[in-house]
Amino acid sequence: MARAVGLTLLGLLAGCDDGGQPAKSVADQPAVCDPDDGSLVLPEGFCAMVVADNLGFVRHITVAEDGTIYAALRNLRFDLGGILALKDSTGNGRVDIVREFADAPGMAIEIHDDWLYFGADDAIYRYRLGQDLVPDGPGEVVVDGFPEQQEHTGKTFTFDERHNLYVNVGAPSNACQEKNRQAGVPGLDPCPQLERHAGIWRFPADRTGQRQADGERYASGIRNAYALAWSRRAEALYAVQHGRDQLHEFWPGLFTQEQGADQPAEQLLRIEAGGRYGWPYCYYDAEQQKLVLAPEYGGDGDAVGRCADYPSPLLGFPAHYSPNDMLFYEAEQFPEAFHDGAFIAFHGSYNRGDQGQVGYQVVFVPFADGKPTGDWEVFADGFAGDSGHVESPEDAEFRPTGLALGPDGALYVSDSVQGRIWRITYIGKDGDA
Repeated sequence: MARAVGLTLLGLLAGCDDGGQPAKSVADQPAVCDPDDGSLVLPEGFCAMVVADNLGFVRHITVAEDGTIYAALRNLRFDLGGILALKDSTGNGRVDIVREFADAPGMAIEIHDDWLYFGADDAIYRYRLGQDLVPDGPGEVVVDGFPEQQEHTGKTFTFDERHNLYVNVGAPSNACQEKNRQAGVPGLDPCPQLERHAGIWRFPADRTGQRQADGERYASGIRNAYALAWSRRAEALYAVQHGRDQLHEFWPGLFTQEQGADQPAEQLLRIEAGGRYGWPYCYYDAEQQKLVLAPEYGGDGDAVGRCADYPSPLLGFPAHYSPNDMLFYEAEQFPEAFHDGAFIAFHGSYNRGDQGQVGYQVVFVPFADGKPTGDWEVFADGFAGDSGHVESPEDAEFRPTGLALGPDGALYVSDSVQGRIWRITYIGKDGDA
């Protein structure tokens, strides 16, 4: 069961900064945050400032060494997309210069070796960064040739220290049925979609003009891993998978409406080369804490069968929370308990029936030796509104969708509803001396 960070994790924090000196009180700090923390609810000692607002359909973000923010834009309903370059020219912490370039809808964006990489839905591009706010010239195609699909089209990615690029290619379906999302229809066995979808592909990051077929299928059986991150400390790749949907709607004789809302878990996975992770044949039942057969493949909610051949997740999160980004905190500003742990942005649910929609949060998972050292904990809340519980996603005031690390160690969070970006800073607890 998740719990507020202040109850457990922050109890481990001493009243000193990372240099061993007493942390300054909030009153001693420069004005880096809004009085209401931009409507967020944060642990004691943290505060937030809205650095940009009303930007449109923002997805992932990245922050350059000079503080420039780059944001990916994506709205498939209106075929809108592109990249925003955001700059604070006054030094007050808020963006006052906004420039737009490119026009493709895209999910992911990241800086690597002085290049800005952008994950459009059909290709990975890169733009050379220079002295100008907006890159000069058109983007170069790093990888294209991905299959066309209607679901889970976003191409998120990350890099390792050896200049490899890892790209998520989501599944084009819910459970690999011949007719997608049809009640009572069995799944294709073996699932042909695994050949080019539902996995992670690896490419050289510095090579242009590649096709998907040129890459290595690094891992498979992952339904959709928008939340994908490389841990430098563990030297390993991690993902949080979007679990399958509609257990009750498609199999009402096996699953109650409540079970359909509460299952299956979103899974935190450590991705190994050549790994297979079970989709579409299996899903993770958080209550039983085991992988079980999907009903499309003969499962009844309890049978394990072939799922014994796949690795269990490191952690399970509540169903339908929609993990959209993941970031390992490899900086020093936050207290030591946060170092090398993972932040995860949950976009929030939309398919829990009449059970109400939940999960519009940024959570934290402490890590050591490449594994979680405890349960996940809510870090930033208040995105959905005062209640945190909405009837539909359209009722949520904000939906967190992207995470980035600033050059000073601040955590940036983006929202896809109003296009807001927050900067979260640790300033110490009142009374520390």
